[in-house]
Order: sequence, then structure tokens, then C-alpha cells
Amino acid sequence: MFWRFLGAVKSGEHRIAPTTWFAAAAAVIYAISPIDAIPELILGPLGFVDDFGVVAVAGALFTREYRRWQASLSRR
Repeated sequence: MFWRFLGAVKSGEHRIAPTTWFAAAAAVIYAISPIDAIPELILGPLGFVDDFGVVAVAGALFTREYRRWQASLSRR
């Protein structure tokens, strides 16, 4: 079902909200950028908490879009 969702996004059948695209791009950029709110070099593994938080927010938005797409299928 997940691959069908990606296909629907790619074909334009389902339009993802701009905030979700922005959050996904920001999460990727933040996770790979050397600038961090909680630096890993100083706090070790605890420094990954902010990275995981940003990725979790993007994942929640992506899950919301997936559920929205599933709901649109059931309305058809």
C-alpha cells in the first residue's frame, strides 16, 4: 500500500501539502548539517535527540498525508 501511495504522489493523484514538503526538506537538511542545537561532539549520543526530534516531526507529517490519502480512497 505504501508503494501505491508513492505512486499516487508521483502521478499527481494525491497532492502533498506544502508544509509537509518543507518539513521533510528541513528535516533532511538539519539532520545532515554540521550546525546543531545540541552538538554530538560535546554531549555524545544525547546530541542526536534534536536530530531524531526533527525527523520524528517530519515522519508524523508524512504519516498524516498517508492517512489522508487512504481516507480519500475510501470515499471513492
